[in-house]
Amino acid sequence: MTQVRVAPSILAADFARLGEQVHAVLDAGAHVIHVDVMDGHFVPPITLGPLIVSSLRDALPDDTYLDCHLMIERPERQVDEFVRAGADGITVHVEATAHAHRVLHQIREGECRAGLACNPGTPLAWHETLAGAYDLALLMTVNPGWGGQEFIPEALGKVRALRETLGPEAIIEVDGGVDVDTARTCVESGATWLVAGSAIFGSEDPAQAYNQIAAAAEWG
Repeated sequence: MTQVRVAPSILAADFARLGEQVHAVLDAGAHVIHVDVMDGHFVPPITLGPLIVSSLRDALPDDTYLDCHLMIERPERQVDEFVRAGADGITVHVEATAHAHRVLHQIREGECRAGLACNPGTPLAWHETLAGAYDLALLMTVNPGWGGQEFIPEALGKVRALRETLGPEAIIEVDGGVDVDTARTCVESGATWLVAGSAIFGSEDPAQAYNQIAAAAEWG
């Protein structure tokens, strides 16, 4: 799980062709599919929910990792629904709940991997304080809410600092603005999972775009 992965985000997919596009990137070598869940409160847009996750779980190979990123207020109210839908990992934002430790434990009780996310303006102290309570650390490299935003280069300093704190075995995921131009820098800074949405599903050939980003991310 700690090897470098490119995680295509279906936020940017054509939902009329969702199954086709997801299978295309899986055939190209993807193992992780990123699902961005937005509630219209924590971030302005409303996107998708457990029904889409359940449909993907039924349609995809068992070894496809469904990485559900909840950009929603009070995620503890919805975690169990995503567990039942078949999520493999559930990531919540520390800014979105007053009970981060409790909800991380709730996710693990559901036999899912727990992820802790923070926005670009949020200090790393939360990740440091809660280390051991989560399985994946997500650092936003854009301000959450919309796909297609420009990568925030200053976020790489947080990636480097968190890698130093958590050590070599931790999964550090970056989300936002990842493409062929930023992927390698993210990996060199210490990221292991790279979420890419518009750069993959916004292209005419998502499978080719996935392979180009994966090649750009190769390091060491």
